[in-house]
Amino acid sequence: MQRRQGSRAASAGLLIVLGIAVTCVAAIAGLGFGSHPVPPATVVEALLHYDVTNNDHVVVREARIPRVLLGLVVGVALGLAGAVMQSFTRNPLADPGLLGVNAGAAMAVVLGIAYLGVTDAAGYVWFAFAGAALGAVVVHLLGSTRQRTASPARLVLAGAAVSMVIGSVTGMILISFEATFSQFRYWTVGTLQGRDIGILLTVLPFVVAGTLLAFSLIRPLNSVALGEDTARALGTNITAVRTGSALAVVLLAGAATAAAGPIAFIGLAAPHLVRVVVGPDLRLLIPGVLVVAPALLLTADVLGRVAVAPGELQTGIAVAAIGAPVFIALVRSYKVSSV
Repeated sequence: MQRRQGSRAASAGLLIVLGIAVTCVAAIAGLGFGSHPVPPATVVEALLHYDVTNNDHVVVREARIPRVLLGLVVGVALGLAGAVMQSFTRNPLADPGLLGVNAGAAMAVVLGIAYLGVTDAAGYVWFAFAGAALGAVVVHLLGSTRQRTASPARLVLAGAAVSMVIGSVTGMILISFEATFSQFRYWTVGTLQGRDIGILLTVLPFVVAGTLLAFSLIRPLNSVALGEDTARALGTNITAVRTGSALAVVLLAGAATAAAGPIAFIGLAAPHLVRVVVGPDLRLLIPGVLVVAPALLLTADVLGRVAVAPGELQTGIAVAAIGAPVFIALVRSYKVSSV
């Protein structure tokens, strides 16, 4: 047993080093690739000797650097949200969107555009975050009615129902307001493009809080994985773990969705890829996801720019193109029990 744990710890260390390397390469590539290519020498020059009159320097410093930094933060948030979600629902196919996060954020953004005249990404952030939090709270309340605790099965069912209802309302508003649809369709595909440093600073405190909460849940979630009866016998407060897990998902996925739109599959694929290497132990899984998720997101973002150069494929579409095969493989590999 100790030999197996040591082997997994070594694998986790190697995975973290590899993830950091991939992240660094993708980040550096992200500074040069795009609809306006910038030579590597000019990128270095822009970093070390910034000239505000040089257009290439402005592109690197004002557009590419915030995009890479936001990709790092959003990747971490989505990956950790997915890891926590899969752990407390004990479902490897779980995705943060199951808690109504994406649906709530989308409806709030639509309402802000249609009725309050929100026109830019800085305005979307607060509406998206508020909607994400509200959607998750409604799901939690519906999943814990009649003096019952919010079990993983009830949360998933409540999330599916709430997402369908909210999606219908969102669709009705979009049909009624053509101008709203024109603005919303850019946000809803999910993108890191066009986001300034102000948006990153707005969501960063929520991501930091969610990350700290996720790390504090490692031991109790490991106990819950052994079964609720065993976890209680070990002194774990099941209600507190579920509430903390739901809060962590809201903070992380809500902030990521608010900043970049509903980017799918990162929260699903990153934890699964890490789990294949290190196993289900969250002491190894969470640190692994912390580096693998942003590596996946930044790599997909760069590939999206290269694939349709000189144009750019939106980040959410590029991630979906990579994540869809992973999801199909998961569905074929796992036997998900009925709830």
